[in-house]
Amino acid sequence: MPTARLSMRRIREVLRLKHAQGLPERAIAQTLGLSNGVVNGYLKRARHAGLEWPLPEEIDDDGLELLLFPAPRPSSENDRRPVPDWAHVEKELRRRNVTRLLLWEEYRTGQPDAFGYTWFCTTFEAWKGKMRPSMRQRHVGGEKVFVDFAGDTIDIFDPVTGEAQAMKLFVATMGASNYTYAVACPSESLCDWIGVHVGLFAFLGGAPKFVVCDNLKAAVTNPDRYDPGLNRTYAEMARHYGTSILAARPRKPKDKAKVEVAVQIAQRWILARLRHHRFFSLADLNAAIAVLVTEINARTMRSFRASRAELFAELDRDKLAELPTQPYVFARWKRCRVAPDYHVEVDGHWYSTPFRLIRELVDVRIAERTVEIFHRGQRIASHALAPNRRGHTTIADHMPSAHRRHGQWTPQGLIAAGEKVGPATAAFFQAVIEDRPHPEQGFRTCLGILSLVKSCGKARVDAACQRGIAIKARSVTSIRSILKNGLDRAFLDADPDPQSHHQPLHHGNIRGQGYFQ
Repeated sequence: MPTARLSMRRIREVLRLKHAQGLPERAIAQTLGLSNGVVNGYLKRARHAGLEWPLPEEIDDDGLELLLFPAPRPSSENDRRPVPDWAHVEKELRRRNVTRLLLWEEYRTGQPDAFGYTWFCTTFEAWKGKMRPSMRQRHVGGEKVFVDFAGDTIDIFDPVTGEAQAMKLFVATMGASNYTYAVACPSESLCDWIGVHVGLFAFLGGAPKFVVCDNLKAAVTNPDRYDPGLNRTYAEMARHYGTSILAARPRKPKDKAKVEVAVQIAQRWILARLRHHRFFSLADLNAAIAVLVTEINARTMRSFRASRAELFAELDRDKLAELPTQPYVFARWKRCRVAPDYHVEVDGHWYSTPFRLIRELVDVRIAERTVEIFHRGQRIASHALAPNRRGHTTIADHMPSAHRRHGQWTPQGLIAAGEKVGPATAAFFQAVIEDRPHPEQGFRTCLGILSLVKSCGKARVDAACQRGIAIKARSVTSIRSILKNGLDRAFLDADPDPQSHHQPLHHGNIRGQGYFQ
């Protein structure tokens, strides 16, 4: 009487003790209370089925049983029933709206005695269980591209100093066709991250529906499992190309298993092959990488009996969205609050906004040559990017009318205005402007003194400036104090003509020189 078949749980234990624990067959038999022949038979079936340990998570007990105990070959009457080409089935399922039921019906067309739908699905699942992990996922043509950085780096050398600089390897692969792209860049910064994506879309000749990325800082600002926050520049680039960003869940590499495999291939077929080469520029390195990428895409994949380039042309190329007329230009976004002087700070330089937005939050877009300021989605200012730090770029229309008048002043204009008050005022203005490290820092002092003319008159202000020059005063407060305390009177009553002191004074209370003779 034949021995009853072991449960799948006990068969899994046989495989675990053999492969994970490394026990010999005799020890396994003693541990599980089985005969040596039974243990040997199950291990032999596992080898014939191509199973490795640990078993893929997708293989359940039914799938394992089908692999270990395949259905007996049909009788001679049914030997002619064809078995589907499972690689073709897998490839067809990557097309949009293609289902297993449709493929089974096509398989049965003209063959009424072909295998049933249940057998079709079960055997297909068992076939997928023997494939590598990247083959177990179903991807529609043109739908997704998976992107990531490789863990290993490659150096370029300074031709003068010989100093090595590590370059990061960016890798991308299409979900349906495995069509692969790789390029080196200096870092994982936002600028380089955007740049490699622009190159990726140009390489593909179109944009897929989704870009699946990891949770690096350049892409995801808030790596939340359910509601990740995308970097604004990255999201803007996606809108430019008409695609969407899907961030993988944190610590879930299976969400981007495609690119994990592509990274492994790139490290073996690109980095390993270039390990003995010395590159002195990033352009030379990427030229060598491009040659190897072409070779990877031209190699025939045994599972599909076709190359990545062939599958891309068949499954992906026509499904990609058209590229915009101009590639995306990198720009950073910054959240700013408008200062009381109606300017916002960007990289140490200050740019003006309409003065009505003082204390409001605005969004600033910093591109290669421009700085754009947005408030509630509307662009309210645009400036040329200033090359210098610690300066101000101000548009006159952004200023209040009083400030606009102030902004029109120059050192020469202020001194000329002081001359209209009096020569001492002009001299005082010149002394104030020359005393400051920057002439503009003395403008307010001069304007404050001009404002005193309305209440004190030109003569008193000019006299006060004359006293200010004498005591080396340089502020509005000093001139205002002189006027308040009447200290300008001595200069106001003084006769500027020294010859006048020799002329006799005539007055009823003055007896004159003749009275004493």
